[in-house]
Amino acid sequence: MELLIVGTLNGQIGAASKIAISKGGQVSLADSVEKALDILCSGKAIELVMVDVTLDVHKLISSLEKARINVLVVACGVANDTSLAVKAIKAGAREYIPLPPDPELIGAVLAAATRENHALIYGDKKTEAVLKIAKQIAPSEASVLLTGSSGTGKEIFSRFIHDNSKRASQKFVAVNCAAIPEALLESELFGYEKGAFTGAVARRIGKFEEASGGTLLLDEISEMNIGLQAKLLRAIQEKEIDRLGGKAPVRVDTRILATSNRNLEQCVADGTFRQDLYYRLNVISLHIPDLKDRPGDIVVLAKHFIKKYSELNELPMKDLSAGAEKMLLNYLWPGNVRELENTMHRAVLLATGDEIDEAAIMLQDVSAVKAPEEKTTFAVGQTVAAVERQLILDTMESTSWNRSTAAALLGISIRTLRNKLKQYQDEGFDIQPSHQE
Repeated sequence: MELLIVGTLNGQIGAASKIAISKGGQVSLADSVEKALDILCSGKAIELVMVDVTLDVHKLISSLEKARINVLVVACGVANDTSLAVKAIKAGAREYIPLPPDPELIGAVLAAATRENHALIYGDKKTEAVLKIAKQIAPSEASVLLTGSSGTGKEIFSRFIHDNSKRASQKFVAVNCAAIPEALLESELFGYEKGAFTGAVARRIGKFEEASGGTLLLDEISEMNIGLQAKLLRAIQEKEIDRLGGKAPVRVDTRILATSNRNLEQCVADGTFRQDLYYRLNVISLHIPDLKDRPGDIVVLAKHFIKKYSELNELPMKDLSAGAEKMLLNYLWPGNVRELENTMHRAVLLATGDEIDEAAIMLQDVSAVKAPEEKTTFAVGQTVAAVERQLILDTMESTSWNRSTAAALLGISIRTLRNKLKQYQDEGFDIQPSHQE
């Protein structure tokens, strides 16, 4: 939870910050509404704003609305600030927190904001069954491996497990192993000491230490280098890590959740994933079905995204037409929930009538996306590298160069696909820029 505190909070800013940090929050400070707006408009991922009630709360909230920044705002003030409290609530503040701050109240507000920002919306029996298992295993300390296609919502399910665990009041830290260059991932996970390498001008705490007491999500763990996997295994087994350049191990108390959109058993067989690490992570396995296999979620999620993006873009809420619902239910959703969210965001912006109808639901023609084996033929004598290149480029062409869809069809991560395309471009092949990540 990224928290921004605005103002002095009647001299209680230090106390409020300590409480928020102890509850798993990360705190930024601004001494004025103007500085707060600069931080919020810079793109920093703030999820909750605590603002001093003596400041111009109306200006803050109205400016956020004009900038279409959707963030939860709560006002803080001493007990005799009743009139200012009422004024702040009327201006749009969600809650009023009396000062001096109460740890349980601050914790409850942070938990409520987290639940609101990471809501798990569903309507299908299959999703309900997965959630039932997730809730049952959440209080344990066991590692959990969440599998499923890209875009199914594995991180949301991971947060659900954390929020229903004994560690819910502590931090949830997520690391995307595919998004961080291999050379930097070790220092990102384990941290480093000052002088450990050129540019290490101060000690940096890694994600394992940051999440100690809470939960660490290793997203797309199948993309981790096998050499680093050995160090990860030791950290999980021994509950201690070594900072780069450190002289002694550091104890950590971190629960591990991991996700993969690939078959890790096959990765083990291929020699790209350690078998002992796989067994350590796979104490409990939770498979998230593709969206097409849980049709009861489709319309429920679509309406949730309509509400979200109507509010975000200050547009009137519109119902889905019967024809639009039918389109959504008949589509195969190769990009899963992520694709549905993008589709509904676009539909909210494009809809011109009283409803969101078929014209606003711009879906890719799945019938035109042929499986690679239906299109690609290989000649005897081709190298494996040449066959792989032809398969990837033909799949990219058949998906109109949509990387997300192509990666899903090929069964590889977007990072792997991106690296392959860069390699082919460097080798002189004609590579079109992707239309959508």
